[in-house]
Amino acid sequence: MVKTLAYIFFAVLSFTALTGSAQDTAYTLKIKLISQGENVKEMTESFSDSLGVINYSKAVEDSLQLEGYFTPELKLDFLSERQLTLNIETGVQTKWLDLRKGNLEPWLMYRLNSPLLSADNKPFRYKELKKLMEKILDIGQNNGYPFISVRLDSVRQENNGVSASINMDKGPFITFDTLQVTGNSRTQALYLARKLGVRPGEPFSQKKVMEATRAIKNIPYISVVSNPELSFQNEEATIYLPVNDRKVNSLDGIIGLLPNEIEANKWLVTGQFDLQLYNVAGRGRDYVLIWQRLSQYSQNLDIEAKEPFVLGTDLDVSVSFNLLKEDTTFLNRAFELNIGYQLSPSAYLSFFGKRQAGDLLAISNYEQATSLPEIADFRYNSYGATFAVNRVDDIILPKRGWQSMATFGLGNKRLIENTGLPAELYEGLKKTSLQYYIKAKMAYYHRWQQNLGLKLALSAGEMNNSNLLLNDLFRLGGLQSIRGFNENYFYTNRYLYLNAEPRFYFGTYSYFLLFTDFGRVENKVNNAPGEWPFSFGGGLNLETSGGIFKFVYALGQAGSQPLGFNYSRIHFGFTGRF
Repeated sequence: MVKTLAYIFFAVLSFTALTGSAQDTAYTLKIKLISQGENVKEMTESFSDSLGVINYSKAVEDSLQLEGYFTPELKLDFLSERQLTLNIETGVQTKWLDLRKGNLEPWLMYRLNSPLLSADNKPFRYKELKKLMEKILDIGQNNGYPFISVRLDSVRQENNGVSASINMDKGPFITFDTLQVTGNSRTQALYLARKLGVRPGEPFSQKKVMEATRAIKNIPYISVVSNPELSFQNEEATIYLPVNDRKVNSLDGIIGLLPNEIEANKWLVTGQFDLQLYNVAGRGRDYVLIWQRLSQYSQNLDIEAKEPFVLGTDLDVSVSFNLLKEDTTFLNRAFELNIGYQLSPSAYLSFFGKRQAGDLLAISNYEQATSLPEIADFRYNSYGATFAVNRVDDIILPKRGWQSMATFGLGNKRLIENTGLPAELYEGLKKTSLQYYIKAKMAYYHRWQQNLGLKLALSAGEMNNSNLLLNDLFRLGGLQSIRGFNENYFYTNRYLYLNAEPRFYFGTYSYFLLFTDFGRVENKVNNAPGEWPFSFGGGLNLETSGGIFKFVYALGQAGSQPLGFNYSRIHFGFTGRF
């Protein structure tokens, strides 16, 4: 009890210190706190005026009453014109004789689990009682009773004790009705209701309504044009969402026909084609097709499809296929099946199974090899999980907030004997081995006032196996990772790099930027020393009526590339939106 009174005393003094004036001392107050004849605390405080003394006395009395000392006696006396004494006799602290559950129902009692409901002979504290009442309201409002009210009934006070009973009025039971889309979005209401966690027929939850308004920011297909509204009728709650569709679909590409310098009288087809369709038919279905062929023998193909809420469940299923042909050296294929679940409006968890295959193409280069080449045939089956968190103001172009993603994969990799290579190269090798990889990325966005902003991003990854191959490693470099280098310039099994990008905004999605990228990459396949790539430059992100144009000029330096204007890189691209 003595510690509690001392804490009250200290809290009140802190309050008065914050609210008092910084003027020269005018009044000196000697304070004595007494409880049941025991001297608990003595202090001397200074106040700038008499009003500060009065406010302090009142604050002490109020604080004691909130702690169950209902009848404290405060005596304020003047020793001289500017010296006073304050004697505080707390009296006896009121205790709980009994706090009965009243008409609280079992389903609510199960969730409540409050020690106050067995509070016999425990000190009465208003904060604890208020917390209990608020918890009852919170449970009711999130389980179908948004109009619930609660109060104390049959209150009785005797012998410095108090007893009471809890009286609850649940009000009508409310369920969610069909969500209504009031903007021009063609997104289906049922899909949005599932995505936001407010399915028709489920009990009303105020928490889900609040989470739904935040979760809209993580849906790239739509934008909120005004505040959502909520109405109740016929024991049903209807949410009205004023949302419009955003231009997130893209279709662009270029095809070139050039004379084939390697094969006479033939043409070489080069180019790039990107097709990204999101929220197809208003059901959240996504389809992506990306093809690149920039030289005679190299090309890259990515195909991905996603189906949300498969078979009426809360699970999303996506499949993807990637093909990479690197000159005449190797050919990689990867197929992935992904099952995801929205844990909360900002958190997403997915599990995947991935099948990767790599094949050596340039066999003639290694016919006289005495050891296994750094590029070889392999098959790798991995399983893992990805966890992502998005707490940004705009999922397409964030300006404030942070986001992160981490992926872990584990599986068996098997070396495949290539019949074009000497069989002796595989002798003594462990052909099947365990391989794991970890990738993580975190980005932070900040914006000062109107025009100035900053993006900071940290990325890291590691891959480990006793038989790592060059055609199995991470690939870094280019516009999406370390600028100032060609796309996929670095082969690495371990990396860490930081992107720092100050921005000057002159439109919603338009800004000038400066940047610097710095990190470390390691490649233990070719036993090369670790490199410290560094790059800097500037650029422009420009929003147009047809899409977004991005231009970046960068200078980069690494162990394999010196710093110089003749090694500078221009990264640019245009993404058409419809």
